[in-house]
Amino acid sequence: MSRPWWLIPCALLGLTCGEGGGYGVDYDGTWIPVIDMHLHPGDWDAIPPETQTFLASRFPFPLNLRPDRTADQVLSATGIVGELDRGGVHVGVLFAVYAPRTVGVATNELVEAGVAEYPKRLLGFASLRVDDWASAGEGELDRLEEALAEPGMVGIKLAHAHMHFRMDDPSYFGIYELAGRLGKPVYLHTGSSSFPGIALEPAYTDPAYLEPAIAAHPQTIFILGHLGYDFVDHEIGELETCIELAHKYGNVYLEPSALGSEGADPSGENYPTILRRIREEGLVDRLIYGSDGPQSPGFVGEYLERTVTAMERAEYSADDARALLSGNFIKVFGAEAGQ
Repeated sequence: MSRPWWLIPCALLGLTCGEGGGYGVDYDGTWIPVIDMHLHPGDWDAIPPETQTFLASRFPFPLNLRPDRTADQVLSATGIVGELDRGGVHVGVLFAVYAPRTVGVATNELVEAGVAEYPKRLLGFASLRVDDWASAGEGELDRLEEALAEPGMVGIKLAHAHMHFRMDDPSYFGIYELAGRLGKPVYLHTGSSSFPGIALEPAYTDPAYLEPAIAAHPQTIFILGHLGYDFVDHEIGELETCIELAHKYGNVYLEPSALGSEGADPSGENYPTILRRIREEGLVDRLIYGSDGPQSPGFVGEYLERTVTAMERAEYSADDARALLSGNFIKVFGAEAGQ
């Protein structure tokens, strides 16, 4: 007898399904494995001073007294795997970032090293520099392709607002062509950000500006991170645009990281409202879980708990919860996830 389809994610992740049978959550009496597709490793010295101050303000006392030490512990591959363990998450995805004016730099090599150190727990997304694109773009694309050839490197991370390039600028469409050719999905930060140095004009934050790239690259999977959330004013933002794009284009997926955190959603109302809208629109099969951690000690587990609560309030079934927490990631990224 073949296994039920819902056991397949557990098998791909090397888990025994059932209560207590591995990392995951018990949702409505069903044990569900969890993949967190949005995690940031880092090097404190590669973060701009203004952003260091901003990050230190988020650490609780007494960790804020030595933010450099706290960051190095939490943002290392070992620290992130420890956060996954404490949060009940089996597989995490590390993001490379090249945003020297805002959040700093986490190199492809840093991500590759973390994935190599924990190949059964971590996967990686590569990125590239865009700040001298006219003269260096071709070389950056070559280096991106080299990074994506490394074991466990499964996608591309872009953040137009952090990296200061327009979402609709065709000069950068070669990134999406490369992604489609290699079968590597592209994760894109959408919405505003409270980080210093961010570009807040609509062409850098509004997912509507991504439509030309999405339409021109049907072979490329686009994952709209944060769902256009307004992290400055703590408002739902451009969710409806994300929903429209997902309805119009089958290569568009949705990712709700960070928007449900205590800092981003102080009332606790926005996150369940967003999840409910996605369920009402029949798009749960396009929703991929991420936390945007580790940020500070305990954040990964806390965000998962808040997600479970939001799913309950949004009346998600166990099948819906499974799709969000791991099933859709495996559908998009295949058996490579968690091997």
